[in-house]
Amino acid sequence: QGSQKRSNSTPETPRPKRAPSSRSPYRLFSPGSFSPSVTPSQKYSSRGGRGEVVASFGPVQSPAWSGRGGCAVKLFGCPAENLTKPYKFMFQKALDVREALAGRVEELGEVLRRHHGLDGFTSAALPAQEPVTVLGQIACDGNGKLNAKSVLLVGDREHSGGAQVPLDLSELPEYSLFPGQVVALEGTNSTGRRMVVSKLYEV
Repeated sequence: QGSQKRSNSTPETPRPKRAPSSRSPYRLFSPGSFSPSVTPSQKYSSRGGRGEVVASFGPVQSPAWSGRGGCAVKLFGCPAENLTKPYKFMFQKALDVREALAGRVEELGEVLRRHHGLDGFTSAALPAQEPVTVLGQIACDGNGKLNAKSVLLVGDREHSGGAQVPLDLSELPEYSLFPGQVVALEGTNSTGRRMVVSKLYEV
């Protein structure tokens, strides 16, 4: 077998590179073939038109506001629930947030019970062969988007102790849910691990 000679490539005598063929698929689908040629953007500090109105709606451009004075602010409701001093937004304690959410679920649950004439709510975590009515919030079983296979019910604290139960919505003719929504459900939970929903009560 004869040895094949390889051409030596040095900085003084570089090896000629083959130009890509015009029929090459890599040339047809290169980023340069899809990206249009654009002029480089100006520097942020030298931009023009700062503060210029580029779009508006309605005939009034600069309304003039005036008042006659004599207005007084009056706080309604329980004094303990009114803000009387500044506070840092989103610096609340986790326990305080949980208490506020739990109280809100109880309030909306009472509204649902009176609006639909329900007798009462039971625990969502206990097995039930007969249809029962439970109260809770809609949640997702992961970090993905909410779909028919990933719907959970986080039961209320009073009846369910915050237990999570997967929901089977195949028997509902139509529904529209979002995470955090407070709902009352009627269904069966024969094994205690999944509730088959037959009715959905909303405000």
